[in-house]
Amino acid sequence: MKSFASDNNSGIHPQIIQAIIDVNQGHAVGYGDDERTGEADLIFRKIFGEDVRPYYVFNGTGANVVALQALTRSYQSIICATTAHINSDECGAPVKATGAVLKPVSTPDGKLTPELIAGELHELGVQHHSQPQVIYISQSTEMGTVYTVEEVKAICDFAHSRNLYVHMDGSRLANACAHLGVGLRELSRDCGVDILSFGGTKNGMMLGEAVIAFRPDRNESLMYYRKQSAQLYSKMRYLSAQYIAYFHNDLWLQNAAHANAMAKYLADRIRNLPGVRFTQKVESNSLFLILPQPVIQKMLENYFFYIWNESANEIRLVCSWDTTPADADAFFERLKTILLQSSTQ
Repeated sequence: MKSFASDNNSGIHPQIIQAIIDVNQGHAVGYGDDERTGEADLIFRKIFGEDVRPYYVFNGTGANVVALQALTRSYQSIICATTAHINSDECGAPVKATGAVLKPVSTPDGKLTPELIAGELHELGVQHHSQPQVIYISQSTEMGTVYTVEEVKAICDFAHSRNLYVHMDGSRLANACAHLGVGLRELSRDCGVDILSFGGTKNGMMLGEAVIAFRPDRNESLMYYRKQSAQLYSKMRYLSAQYIAYFHNDLWLQNAAHANAMAKYLADRIRNLPGVRFTQKVESNSLFLILPQPVIQKMLENYFFYIWNESANEIRLVCSWDTTPADADAFFERLKTILLQSSTQ
């Protein structure tokens, strides 16, 4: 039985596994000076621009830490949503690594707006206060919602008018692109994003993320911060080869579109069951809904998922590249049975 807890729990796509097997031949120069890494670099340049250089790291927290170090100094601050991954799920790693303060902003759907950000732009130039420097946004958000192209542009335009950077955590950027029907560059660099943490682990890869600066003057900083943050892999070809397979024939988009479709399919099946109330729009591969507390406990006997807000009985369900309609149907049938049983007791 498959988990609906996280797309991190899913398996590795067979094409990704094959890419790792294929590259496991003989010796290759370490630390990124091998042919496979050079090939992956070229693919990234074709997608995002000839002047970019991807910096491959082990995981999403590592990518965020490396990116934010390249943009901040210790007396500055990073504005993010309260639900942002850097605020709620990274054990203070960005603060420890950068020395910068996080300024979390409450949002109903995980999405920042220029108006919300403006509320944090005070005490500028006052030596007693941390100075805003970076706006951090997740795409898609931790609430499963998606920023439109126009919304990202509005944030970037607002940030740049005030000499701030925008860092996009794109651990699920593929799901956002699939939802909107736009390309990776169109939803990041072309909107004005300054630096991108580009994910793959949640979308069929074994491990690895990439940090991409759209400001070439940040590249040297990224190179050194990656090493200093213990994110420079010696056998780099095993990371980079995955991206060659990931981009081949748009596997990244196929996986993300399927995960999104499964989330919508599951949502459509359970939406009208008694006692079910959705709290967020289903725009990517995540579902947020409220169930009666006894029903949650019963479902946890058969399925692993996270209780997002215990006081509200809100749970999160996440579909993956390998979720099938049969998986969703089985979850639906079990939930329907438990809800019907609870209504007759």
